[in-house]
Amino acid sequence: MKNFAITTIASAAIMLATAMTMQAQEQETKFSIKPTGRMLLDGAVYMPDGDGFSDGVAMPDIRMGAKVSYGKWAAKIDVGYGFGKISMKDVYMQYNFNPYNLLRMGYFVHQFGLNAATSSSMKPAMEAPITDTFFNATGRNLGVMYVYDKDKFFLGVSGIVAGTSMTEPANEQGKTSIGALNRFVYRPYFNDGLIAQVGMSLWYQTAMHKRIDNENGGKTLSAGYFDFSAGFPTRVCKVSMLGADIQEAKGVFKLSPEVVLAKDRIALEGQYYYMNIGRHALPSYKAQGVYGLLRGLLIGDRYGYSHGDAGLATPKPGSLEMILGYNYTDANCGKADIFGGVSNDYSVTLNYYINKYMLARLRYSYTDVRNSDVQHDRHVNTIQARLQIIF
Repeated sequence: MKNFAITTIASAAIMLATAMTMQAQEQETKFSIKPTGRMLLDGAVYMPDGDGFSDGVAMPDIRMGAKVSYGKWAAKIDVGYGFGKISMKDVYMQYNFNPYNLLRMGYFVHQFGLNAATSSSMKPAMEAPITDTFFNATGRNLGVMYVYDKDKFFLGVSGIVAGTSMTEPANEQGKTSIGALNRFVYRPYFNDGLIAQVGMSLWYQTAMHKRIDNENGGKTLSAGYFDFSAGFPTRVCKVSMLGADIQEAKGVFKLSPEVVLAKDRIALEGQYYYMNIGRHALPSYKAQGVYGLLRGLLIGDRYGYSHGDAGLATPKPGSLEMILGYNYTDANCGKADIFGGVSNDYSVTLNYYINKYMLARLRYSYTDVRNSDVQHDRHVNTIQARLQIIF
């Protein structure tokens, strides 16, 4: 698997070099630059509150950036300022061979599962499924990705360099973690009002390592490890609920089948997650989860399809949408003696698409967690509202 990851990255680099040569031979074309940004204004009430939860308001995500295009080339840079902290979001360059093939290189969300089709602010049920967060299925990674998108088939293949490559030089990271992942989708129907799609995503990544102080005053390489975690599905308060620290790790394997069905104003989407982490002379750690969303347009036209994302398109301005959601995550593995916790999340979300740039949301959720080493058994009822602007 490690050799496969290295081969994937090397092949992608060769393809990018070829694309650059081809572009140099083309005639000069129009240059364009477009500013981008977003702002989220959230309010939340928790029942019961206390022990980490406090009713309040927040602006959890503020971003400014730009998209640039020149012929078949494109680039994007996006900087976040949520809670007063500067962080890098999407930073990449891209070459479009034609309308059906592209190559992207930089720091971004790679194609793995259905949630790769939506940004963090455009999740249908307001927040990403807890399972998706815990599995780190759609976190950003430094790497290169090839995408094929035509007719009934969609394919994304990536090679990544994981860990702290965006914040630390290689000599301070320890042994670099590398991986390869893909998302394959088959969609026999993808017309507005009639959509049927199934997909499968696979991921393999070598273990993370740290450089730690030794008794001689120097640095040594730690054993392989992975850390997975997730908090309650709210951004006004940040309260941990699931967490698994896996030591002596060799590598992680993830798989995730997905399904999307839509007929006129009703849609169903869901995804299952499975993860297995092999360890040196210790039992493997295994975790799993699943979520499902039943979506309906109370006001508005039928559901449409977004080719470039391989998912449902954002409903048209003026639409009112209701979503019933359920998410189950099991991060406990008795054989490995690791108890990350078990959680359930039930939710009802209303989305009103005010116009092309503005969206108002209202969400109620009941979330519980039990048997977790990072959180005592508890539950919370949450009512959240959000006004967001994205351009």
